[in-house]
Amino acid sequence: MSALDRIDQAVKSNPVVIFMKGTPKMPQCGFSSRASQALMACGEEFAYVNVLSDPEIFQDLPQYANWPTFPQVYINGELIGGCDITLEMYQNGELQKMVKEAMQGNSGEAA
Repeated sequence: MSALDRIDQAVKSNPVVIFMKGTPKMPQCGFSSRASQALMACGEEFAYVNVLSDPEIFQDLPQYANWPTFPQVYINGELIGGCDITLEMYQNGELQKMVKEAMQGNSGEAA
């Protein structure tokens, strides 16, 4: 399976996923740390992919959604954005709503 296939599988099989440097408990950069903290503050579980542990994903992820930087947050298969957008959405309450709906609304919707 290619790196792009693995990225696609992670995005499509998880309602909320963050591709980040490190892990939510041990982030390896400030941007990844702040974005994962915003997701954790939403109170729902989410998936993560440590791009530092997979050089192919690290290399290919920027091409997947034409987004050049890390972290990348996906909700219901759509790229939400990186750190700044994620924090802005958290501050205005949009992120919490989207995460909650993604976690509750995955059943019953056609893929």
